[in-house]
Amino acid sequence: AGVEPPGLQEPPGLQELTHWSVKVTVIVVLGVMITLGNIAVLLVISSSVAGWPRNSRYFLLSLTAADSAFGLLVMPLNLSVSVLKGHRDGPDALCHVVAFCNATIYSTCMYTLATISLERYVAVFYPLQYSTLMTRRRSLLLIAFAWCFPPFLLSPISFPGGIIEVHFSTASLVCNPTYSTNVGYSLSLTCVIFFPCSIVMTFSNLRVWCAARRQRLKLRQYGCALRNRHRVASRVLVPVMMAYFTCWTPCMAAMIYNAVSGSSVPEWVEFVVVWLPTSNGFLNCIFYFWINRSFRRKFRLVLQRLALALCPGLAHSLAWCSASRTHSEPEFLDNNDRIHERCSSVSSTCTLVTLM
Repeated sequence: AGVEPPGLQEPPGLQELTHWSVKVTVIVVLGVMITLGNIAVLLVISSSVAGWPRNSRYFLLSLTAADSAFGLLVMPLNLSVSVLKGHRDGPDALCHVVAFCNATIYSTCMYTLATISLERYVAVFYPLQYSTLMTRRRSLLLIAFAWCFPPFLLSPISFPGGIIEVHFSTASLVCNPTYSTNVGYSLSLTCVIFFPCSIVMTFSNLRVWCAARRQRLKLRQYGCALRNRHRVASRVLVPVMMAYFTCWTPCMAAMIYNAVSGSSVPEWVEFVVVWLPTSNGFLNCIFYFWINRSFRRKFRLVLQRLALALCPGLAHSLAWCSASRTHSEPEFLDNNDRIHERCSSVSSTCTLVTLM
């Protein structure tokens, strides 16, 4: 009872092909979203954006480049290996190169997020010494460290027949090091990459959030705080940290579990936790850029310039629509926004000086 007749059971080969097709579809859709989102970001922050310092643009460009590598490098390489191997598990010389690229980009993204948090911490708590502490040279050195240290640390993965064994996983469609046979190296990677970056991000963003909260409480007794702007720190810092730990913690936990227990997690669990960190590359576009008003204005300007270059008639119609919408709005709203932005900026500087 409860057992299907042999003729109605799905063949193992067909079931495996169905799972492979679903996984490839999910990976391709995720890769397209990440690529398009980060290309739009690169079009905007490659030029100056109002209110964004030069050093901040350097760090955000580094983050955008690392996130773009998820869709332009990680996903095509792993899908190519999946097609070449024909759904077969096992070691391969090409897998060493692909696994090295995967680990390097993942690590670079985490280091870049940590450097952004550190730069914001210095800007908030040491505004008067920012130009001295965070010079252009030091900013570029931090970015170079985020990009150069992971390849140096993870270089043993790239050598076939070395100390690190690499295999292609049919569950996640990714070339991964065999952590069960390299327990010490696996634990050292988490201690050198994930935990330090998580500590820096948590400490920096928590301190900045607490400072913003104290500032909001102080501004309540004045008329400078807008109701729709007094929780800007909560709308940015809290989602950034939640997205980071939600995307990266399951992957690190599964890696440690595989290294310690010697057994792998279920197939679909492995697929989700391995590809979940790549979705952080798309969420960064939302939390770091799209919620920023200056970024949205600059993005509309970039779109108008592209439309003017490709289709002048459409660009003029879009410009006329945006101009009519702007003139239809009451003038005092724009003045209020400007006044409140100035008031908020001045009060933020005064509050930060008092916090010191």
